[in-house]
Amino acid sequence: MAKNDYITYDQSGVSIDAGDEMVERIKRSVKRTFGPRVINIHNGFAGLFRLDFNEKLFKRNYRNPVLAACTDGVGTKIKIAQAMKRFDTVGIDLVAMSVNDMIVHGAEPLIFLDYLAVDRLVPEQTAQMVEGVAEGCRQAGCALIGGETAEMPDIYRRGEYDMAGFAVGVVERDRIIDGKGTQKGDVILGLASSGVHSNGFSLARNICFKKLKLKASDRIDALGGETIGEVLLEPTRIYVKPILKLLAQYKVKKVVHAMAHITGGGLVGNIPRVLPKNLNAVIKKSSWPVPPIFTFLKKNGPVTEEEMFRVFNMGIGYVLVTAPDFANSIADKLEKYGQTVYKLGTITAGSGKVVLK
Repeated sequence: MAKNDYITYDQSGVSIDAGDEMVERIKRSVKRTFGPRVINIHNGFAGLFRLDFNEKLFKRNYRNPVLAACTDGVGTKIKIAQAMKRFDTVGIDLVAMSVNDMIVHGAEPLIFLDYLAVDRLVPEQTAQMVEGVAEGCRQAGCALIGGETAEMPDIYRRGEYDMAGFAVGVVERDRIIDGKGTQKGDVILGLASSGVHSNGFSLARNICFKKLKLKASDRIDALGGETIGEVLLEPTRIYVKPILKLLAQYKVKKVVHAMAHITGGGLVGNIPRVLPKNLNAVIKKSSWPVPPIFTFLKKNGPVTEEEMFRVFNMGIGYVLVTAPDFANSIADKLEKYGQTVYKLGTITAGSGKVVLK
């Protein structure tokens, strides 16, 4: 047979050369997430990370370590990134969704791996996606020690892609936060979100692009003149460093009784996951300003207030339940760490649910 009679992998829609080029493009960004505990093996088949590190300057050992693991994706927020041809922000969201879950139990994120699936590998674009993941890892203080990029032209349509992330962390067994210490009278603190984060986008997209027929580039007066795409694509805030820094201030006293990452299900769906069955979380809705994007979605849906609180974070991305005597000092510390903190309410006797007032 003549050489031209043979079919190649490239002709089938998968380019090995593009994959090699993409790997070269991301090397610097990935290595910037490495700390002294990463064991870097050139062309290795797995990422390696030391739990013990006895060198004098970087000693970091654990007495009774428990591994924590989380996995998540970005959901249909990716559709907006695709429409705007933005590839550098959803990677931050990807990291945030796992590491923000992990710190709920007091665990420190150590390593992260990503999985990217694309219809066709465009090295520059895919490298931007990984660079976003690396930026999220830097914000979270964890190492991006591996990943996989799959080119699947028969699964994804032209220009489509998806991503998933996997985080592993560690917590001392006697420092695990599970909500069991929550008591009547505890104070509920909320940390401001950076916007919609990465949940509720099927509803948000339905309102903005199907009902209102907006384009991602349309500027909205009610949103301060920003484009709807920019507002919806704002990356999820990563709370790892301020939360871990806070917990490190209380190595003996356990003054943070419970925490919750406010994702799908909102305040009413996520706080009960860490709430004893005989207690309620009573939250005053007027205790924080709801960002304009949620007011815009509620009005233009229209969407009931109950549904809004069940789907979106409504401006609160993370919640802490604290001992009342320490609530003010904890809020002050978190403010110093760059967070906007609101006193949302208190814990009362009840049946394990959130009561909005």
